[in-house]
Amino acid sequence: MKNALKIGFLALALGVFAASCGGGSSTPAEDTTATQTIDSAAATVDSAAATVDSAAAVVDSAKAAVDSTKK
Repeated sequence: MKNALKIGFLALALGVFAASCGGGSSTPAEDTTATQTIDSAAATVDSAAATVDSAAAVVDSAKAAVDSTKK
């Protein structure tokens, strides 16, 4: 019975060791999908900022037109 427990514990420890080492598979140095997603998000934010800036320019020009008609 003691030998069965020892062998069972050894098998469990060996399994945990093999799982923690990754089984010899290599991982990529850089995840290109995440990088592409971040770059795409940055481009979207830049595009939104440009849209907001152009909208602010339209509002400013409309305000200037209204101010010029008041005088």
